[in-house]
Amino acid sequence: MENKEFVKDLTKMEDDFAKWYTDIVLKAELVDYAPVKGFMVIRPYGYAIWENIQKVLDAKFKELGHKNMYFPLLIPESLLNKEKEHVEGFAPEVAWVTQGGENELQERLCIRPTSETIICTMYSKWLNSYRDLPYKYNQWANVVRWEKTTRPFLRTAEFLWQEGHTIHATAQEAMEETLTMHKVYADFLKDYLAIPVIMGQKSEKEKFAGAEATYTVEAMMHDGKALQSGTSHYFGNHFAKAFDIKFQNKEGKLEYAYQTSWGMTTRVIGGLIMVHGDNRGLKLPPKIAPTQIVIVPIAQQREGVLEKTEELKRKLSTKFRVELDDRKEVSPGFKFNYWELRGVPVRVEIGPKDIENNECIVFRRDTLEKETVSLDDLESKLENLMEEIQENMYKAAQENVVNRTFVAHNFEEYKDLFSKREGFAKIMWCGDRECEDKIKEENSTTIRCIPFEEDKFQDVCSICGKKAKHMVYTARQY
Repeated sequence: MENKEFVKDLTKMEDDFAKWYTDIVLKAELVDYAPVKGFMVIRPYGYAIWENIQKVLDAKFKELGHKNMYFPLLIPESLLNKEKEHVEGFAPEVAWVTQGGENELQERLCIRPTSETIICTMYSKWLNSYRDLPYKYNQWANVVRWEKTTRPFLRTAEFLWQEGHTIHATAQEAMEETLTMHKVYADFLKDYLAIPVIMGQKSEKEKFAGAEATYTVEAMMHDGKALQSGTSHYFGNHFAKAFDIKFQNKEGKLEYAYQTSWGMTTRVIGGLIMVHGDNRGLKLPPKIAPTQIVIVPIAQQREGVLEKTEELKRKLSTKFRVELDDRKEVSPGFKFNYWELRGVPVRVEIGPKDIENNECIVFRRDTLEKETVSLDDLESKLENLMEEIQENMYKAAQENVVNRTFVAHNFEEYKDLFSKREGFAKIMWCGDRECEDKIKEENSTTIRCIPFEEDKFQDVCSICGKKAKHMVYTARQY
């Protein structure tokens, strides 16, 4: 009875997916709304997920030779204006500082929406010779983009991210870096967040402002909408020319450097919720969960129960991230709901009879199944279970992608499909902007990417009937 009443607090995802999502982020205490509209306070449990993401990615970046730096939050307007295409792309979202203390500033300062301009300015100052290259730097920071419509994690005025910025002596090296980091993101999402993705290139319309090419990893949420989950950009030497980033080559001649940029943000936490969550709350993959195992004592007032659970916690904590919920003021049923809402992968229940029989109950959050396990076998059982849960969550997410991906041969079929469902539509595209604009205007869908592996199922464009150039994935997006 406790369980049913507790779960009633969550809107059912099939009734109102957006409300379900908001309920989870608030009730699982991941975030709260800040006093300024569009900003969020990331609470300890939400931040712990981000810390785990940060820890894994940071190690991967460093393995590839990247070093962390930090650049200023405020950027002079004159720097932002140096790259015309870039400033036009971000102008509607920029927040400006016009006063310092009691004095009006002589030049407006923008709060960074991204850091290309300030980083390019410094690279131009530092770079001299080909011997200095490559520069492989990254920063963990916050950025501000004044979004009109916001939702915690998915689209907020301020968010956390990492942004890598590298410069290279040749276009080939820069492109290799761009594609390497693109794969790092795809592998991370699959291996750690249990999220399958489609890898591919953005269309000209959808690419990053100022980039020559943008590569994306696109994930499907439980409701069939897409979430851009990480991007990697090849800049060529556009920014290098705008900011005079030159180096002396082996022949002693000056030439422009080639650049990349790549980033992943706290929006992947929103993706984590929407890919795996259910009507009980969060479901977190073991590799990224702040707490992998929660131990709940049963009849903890009975002699020896708390002592046994404390001993169990000490033992399991050598291999896992473990919490012991020994609160006296709430019942075991309340604790079960509390930790299920927070998506903890495994719960271990142990009471007087279990201790007597040298066993415990193990509950897995992904399938809601329980089994009795001998305390002698518990560690090895849990090790196997963590791998099994991680794999099972990925398979369930992959199954959703397969079930919600469809083919549209013509525009009438395309409109009909999206009038009935959400998902990824595979269409053939002529490459013209008119067809790209048409699907957005009439269906609120966008080209998510031109995949690396194109399934060319017909020769003509699914929108206009002219000769097709690419197969693309389209969807409505978050």
